[in-house]
Amino acid sequence: MTEVIGVDLGGTAIKLGRFTQEGKCLQSLSVPTPQPAYPDATIDTMVYAIEKLAPGMVDISAIGVGTPGPADAVGRVAKIAINLEGWIDIPVATLIQSRTGIPTIVGNDGNCAGLGENWLGAGRYYRNSVLLTLGTGVGGAVFINGALFTGHAGSAGELGLITFEPQGHPCKSGNNGSLEQFLSGQAIRRMTGKEPKELGIMAAAGDRDALEFWNNYGRNLGIGLTSIIYMLTPEVAIIGGGISASARYFLPAAKQEIDRRVMAVSRPGFQLIEADLGNQAGIAGAAKLAWEMLARQAAKSTSY
Repeated sequence: MTEVIGVDLGGTAIKLGRFTQEGKCLQSLSVPTPQPAYPDATIDTMVYAIEKLAPGMVDISAIGVGTPGPADAVGRVAKIAINLEGWIDIPVATLIQSRTGIPTIVGNDGNCAGLGENWLGAGRYYRNSVLLTLGTGVGGAVFINGALFTGHAGSAGELGLITFEPQGHPCKSGNNGSLEQFLSGQAIRRMTGKEPKELGIMAAAGDRDALEFWNNYGRNLGIGLTSIIYMLTPEVAIIGGGISASARYFLPAAKQEIDRRVMAVSRPGFQLIEADLGNQAGIAGAAKLAWEMLARQAAKSTSY
């Protein structure tokens, strides 16, 4: 049976899975991300985990890797990962391929999460959608007419880096007051001194301060999505990432803000929903990236 491996590089964990062409995850694995996550140590850890997941690389035809930042247009180089140390123009695909002997492709982790949801999750019913991943940072993915949009250089769809407050907190991207500086786990810790999970537990217990926090969080999410909706008029916005575990406390406020700010003609039938795949979205999407690479290679070889 031919399989691929999907790898999702996160700030705290590296997640991996072996997938069939139909999208069945046969086996998964998670290992801690080195701290600090310098490229050499992180690549070593990824290769170790890949070999542990698939000893001898038996039946593995390709590897897809999602990294937290834009990749080049051909899927070889992680151009930058603003929340990881030292990640500028790292040839991730070449480094992993040279050590495993398996064809490898790299893509943005937000795009990979979007591919996963579009393949197997909440996005599979829609042709025009956006996904926001709310976690350590804020990632995004854009689908237009059923296809992932990455722009001419491969770096489009960084929805978390759009400007929310021009004079706001500095972002490692170089922007000030980006949406990420209001919605990410790092931003939540900076603003409240608490972890997102802790605030979710407090809200579940009826804590007024926590409920008010999530209401304001939802309002900010809705304001950020307003700009995205006016620009792209998606059928649906899908909310994923670890912070989405508290979606029940903030999505109603986000939807109310969108309804108030976006003209009805720009949001016909618009839906705001939670992602389906949870922590598997990234590895599923990285696997889909690998399958798509194999399909392109097969099509190219038969065109001669």
